[in-house]
Amino acid sequence: EQAWKTCESLSAADGALAYNKKKKETWGVCIFIVAIDLDEMTFTFTDLLKSISLSVCTFFQFLKEVDVNMDTVSTKVDSTVSRLKKKYDVLLALYHKFERTCGLIYLEQPSSDISAELRSVLAQKTYWITFLLAKGKVLQVEDDLVISFQLLLCVLDYFIKLSPPAMLKEPYKSAVTAVSVNGSARTPRRGQNRSTRTSKQIDTDTKVIEVLCKEHDCNLDEVKNVYFTSFIPFLSSIGIVASNGLPEVEVLSKQYDELYLKNKDIDARLFLDHDETLQPDVIACSQLERTPLKNNPDEELNVILPQTPVRAAMNNIQQLIMILNSATDKPSDTLIIYFNNCTVNPKDSILKRVESLEHIFRKKFAEAVGQGCAEIGSQRYKLGVRLYYRVMESMLKSEEERLSVQNFSKLLNDNVFHTSLLACAVEVVVATYVRNASQNDGTCAETDLSFPWILNVFDLKAFDFYKVIESFIKAEPNLTREMIKHLERCEHRIMESLAWQSGSPLFDLIKQSKEREGQTDQPEPTSTLNLPLQHNHTAADLYLSPVRSPKKKASGPPPSATSTPDAQPAVTPQTQKPQKSTSLSLFYKKVYLLAYLRLHTLFFRLLSEHPDLEPLIWTLFQHTLQNEYELMRDRHLDQIMMCSMYGICKVKNVDLRFKIIVSAYKELPNTNQETFKRVLIREEQYDSIIVFYNLVFMQKLKTNILQYASNRPPTLSPIPHIPRSPYQFSNSPRRVPAGNNIYISPLKSPYKFSDGFQSPTKMTPRSRILVSIGESFGTSEKFQKINQMVCNSDCQLKRSAEVSAAPKPLKRLRFDIEGQDEGDGSKHLPQESKFQQKLAEMTSTRTRMQKQKLNDGNDTSASEEK
Repeated sequence: EQAWKTCESLSAADGALAYNKKKKETWGVCIFIVAIDLDEMTFTFTDLLKSISLSVCTFFQFLKEVDVNMDTVSTKVDSTVSRLKKKYDVLLALYHKFERTCGLIYLEQPSSDISAELRSVLAQKTYWITFLLAKGKVLQVEDDLVISFQLLLCVLDYFIKLSPPAMLKEPYKSAVTAVSVNGSARTPRRGQNRSTRTSKQIDTDTKVIEVLCKEHDCNLDEVKNVYFTSFIPFLSSIGIVASNGLPEVEVLSKQYDELYLKNKDIDARLFLDHDETLQPDVIACSQLERTPLKNNPDEELNVILPQTPVRAAMNNIQQLIMILNSATDKPSDTLIIYFNNCTVNPKDSILKRVESLEHIFRKKFAEAVGQGCAEIGSQRYKLGVRLYYRVMESMLKSEEERLSVQNFSKLLNDNVFHTSLLACAVEVVVATYVRNASQNDGTCAETDLSFPWILNVFDLKAFDFYKVIESFIKAEPNLTREMIKHLERCEHRIMESLAWQSGSPLFDLIKQSKEREGQTDQPEPTSTLNLPLQHNHTAADLYLSPVRSPKKKASGPPPSATSTPDAQPAVTPQTQKPQKSTSLSLFYKKVYLLAYLRLHTLFFRLLSEHPDLEPLIWTLFQHTLQNEYELMRDRHLDQIMMCSMYGICKVKNVDLRFKIIVSAYKELPNTNQETFKRVLIREEQYDSIIVFYNLVFMQKLKTNILQYASNRPPTLSPIPHIPRSPYQFSNSPRRVPAGNNIYISPLKSPYKFSDGFQSPTKMTPRSRILVSIGESFGTSEKFQKINQMVCNSDCQLKRSAEVSAAPKPLKRLRFDIEGQDEGDGSKHLPQESKFQQKLAEMTSTRTRMQKQKLNDGNDTSASEEK
């Protein structure tokens, strides 16, 4: 009855013709929606797809179309659909990997004496169902691509060792033969007894798993950990360790049925039949087939390796591990010196904190992922600890250079600083491992372990965590572009909602700022909005803030005098005026910048024909954040943005319905439907954003909004200065201007890590010209061709020609932004003319290129990587 009402409402809505043409599909979608909302799922998701003849992808797309009015699908349904999408993406990626891997392991036509049973698709079916069963029983989290793939390798290892060598390809054949010599003799047939093969012998046969890990660039220690702590207990639990030959597929299938019917989601056995309901759409297929085909097997090194979801995840993990190989999970000698220089030595408290948080992390990780995965959690935490000590040392070295002091006692004895820094390091590790299978842009999708999970684990306030992010990125130059973007996204989430939750220290800081003499309810004066955002602050400035403010006007950027927290005494008389908070000031500047950029993007989509409205909307938006900040408590920045836009359009008689605003907002990156479907109205009461506007926003700001309709509107707020990102993305290609199709990019690494670092020339497609700084370049024709292509360009390449010295990082191209070099921040003298500047650049560049030609005869094989 409920589904029928929903279906009728859809038929009566705008665009009903489309639904009437798809009555069966619409009816099925309505049943699904209501079943989720009422907790009455009496069927599985696959059953539903079969009944209405839709694939997973088509169903999700149709559901999105059905929710065109944003009132059909609840946030509960959104959450369920998101979980199903992630599970499907992981299963799809793993099945494609499974098929390809089986093709690399088994001969297509083995010798005739191999039993038909082992040669048939039945064997492959057994492997896949065993994996599905293992994944379902071992993992509570359904979208963990990495642990799932490691489990798949364990399953393949088990069955490869049960296979006769005659049906295996190399190097698996040799590995199995070696195991057979050392272990018990193998017989391929089901009827022959294998009870002599004990579980202990299985445990010690690691030759095959070593080969699998090497072939798939998987960390052997991690896979062994999964094998012994999760996979062996799983085999024992279903009683197939001491079985004769292959497990009965019917028995496995029956056990999987129990899991499938319990979860009521996707029957992943249908991947084996290439069932239509599980086929990806065209876009997904194109993403999976991005690997160039080999024309000649001898040219293997000229081809970029596959960047499928599994391959990308393994490469990211190996890159992180290689960065941390030189680090230790104990403080270095350099850190010990810093600790000893402190008034109060922080070493013992640091070590105790690291140890106690490990126990908490291990417990919480097991609760989220699976009880058998506690040891995996410990492994990841220890990687995070290595990164924590590494970044801490880098930060302290920078502070020492900046302040010329060595006693950092206040900072190093600050519990919140250490917890935040460790949380940030562990977040980098966790995010590297939880890369979602559906992502091809390198960003991290929502999973059970996604940020802000780490804040809950470490009992850390989001506002405190935000203080360390920028300094962390600057202190670790080897962070990948993807990880820098991830941390930047974490910072944005804090600014847009997490820092505004009840109990956040942000509100206390705002209250203190109001009490400062001369500051009336202004966390950050509007006069600073159009000033460039300063990035000379460090974590020490923010964690030891508020610091003593100078007596002069506080409207400018924070002076460097506030950046000497350890050089000045911390205790001040109680009669002193409340102090200015560097962390609050910087936070508000960043919030204003983020708010304006969001508004500008949405405005451009909706109101580009009314450019005069943007400054009005921004003024209302900024006024609300500055003077009515309580409206942000337990709410989202974008909710205030949409209400500000709607309010101004209303008083200016511009026809813009909330439905249109929300529809455009949905298409923006990093948005969530819960932002406009579930807004806090009053304590523990939530409703849509339209209700929030009428009952809360309008009631609070009615007088202010009406002023914009008068002849004397409020003074317009300055537009925030839009700076370049403070983060240098080591992997971003830069296009040379002037229309030439030339890009410059630091060395990338789509290679197999097991082969070691390869020469860049061996990784680049033959259709491209490659210049690798620091490597012998060869003939001069390439230089001449490049000179021809860039001769009209305004950009010049800066580089080092010193062969004997260690290679220096490749500088950015010069983009002539206010006469500033993006590579090193140097500026030309103001009295120089543009022509003189250009002449100097061209002369310098020609000199360097001539030197490079002379050095081409030397063998400088060390390629440079930023």
